[in-house]
Parts: sequence; structure tokens; C-alpha cells
Amino acid sequence: MPNYPSRISGRCLMAAMLAILFLFSSAPLSAAETSTYSQMEIVKSGHKFFGKFSADLASVVEHVFRKKGRPTAYIVGEEGGGAFIAGVRYGEGWLRMKKASQSKIYWQGPSLGLDLGAQGSRIMILVYKLDRSEDMIRNFTGVEGSAYMVGGVGTTFLTNGRITLAVIRTGLGLRLGLNVGYLKFTRKPTWNPF
Repeated sequence: MPNYPSRISGRCLMAAMLAILFLFSSAPLSAAETSTYSQMEIVKSGHKFFGKFSADLASVVEHVFRKKGRPTAYIVGEEGGGAFIAGVRYGEGWLRMKKASQSKIYWQGPSLGLDLGAQGSRIMILVYKLDRSEDMIRNFTGVEGSAYMVGGVGTTFLTNGRITLAVIRTGLGLRLGLNVGYLKFTRKPTWNPF
């Protein structure tokens, strides 16, 4: 048999192997990854929204992601409230989901417990297991005061049984205490916290 010279150079062979390796290693994103937000996306949005508190925000977001994973939605907005044993808070913001347009949302809620003070906050709420924006229009209960704090940024968790909220707050004022309450989300603003 005649001995034919090899027509494939080492460089071409290496390039072909790298291309094949790249194709097999870059698996498509799963449906869960395309409908949820990454930690980097949340931190980037928070940096724009929170401004000077953004360094502390990254630590709080990392803590929330370790506990809960990737959120399916998030809300950015502002809220204010006050308390003397019984308290109240009101807020408004924008609900953002990957596969839906952003929508305006309002919240209000009472609290009862050892609570004193007033505050105005910028707020980011990470939302877990939200399939449709309409599912946010309900009450979410929780215990305030069980917060994870870094610098001027803190978080608490609220739930309605299926959907969980990680409420991240920063702002002016001081509100100290431990209380039980809920947030009621609505499409229109209302002064009635119940």
C-alpha cells in the first residue's frame, strides 16, 4: 500500500477538537434558568436602584440566593411606615418578570408587636415561585425583626404558603422591634391596610 502524506495539519485538528468541545460544553439554558433571574442580574438592578447602599446590597442578595435560589420575579419601589406597638406600611413599585412586561404594584399592611419608629425605604422584593403577575395580588405574612442585616441593608422573608418574598430594604429612619404582620398587594393604591 502506498504511503500518502497526511493532509490534516496539527493546527486544523486542534481547532476542530476545540470546536467540538465548545459545542458539547455549551448546553442550552434550562427553562428554569430562562424564566428566573441570576444573582448578577439582581445585583446589577439593585446597584442602579439603591445607589450608595449597593455595596451592602450584594452581600444581602448573596445571602438570599444561598437560602432561596433564583427568583422568578422582583419588585423595586419605595415604602414608608411607622409604628407605636401597632404599625402600618405603604409602598408602590414595579413588578418585573422575565416573560411578562413590568407592571405597577402597590402594597400596604398592618403589624402588631413590640414595634416603635418610622422609616422611609427603597425596597427590592425578590419573588419566588411566581408563575403569573396576577398571583401577587394577595396577602403575604411573616415575622418582622428576623432580619439579616449588612450595613444599611436588611431582609426579611414573607410567604403565602406557595410564593415566598425576600424583602430587601434600605433607607432613612429607624424602626425597632419584633412584630407579626402581613403585606397586601394590590393593582391600585389604597389607604386600607386590611
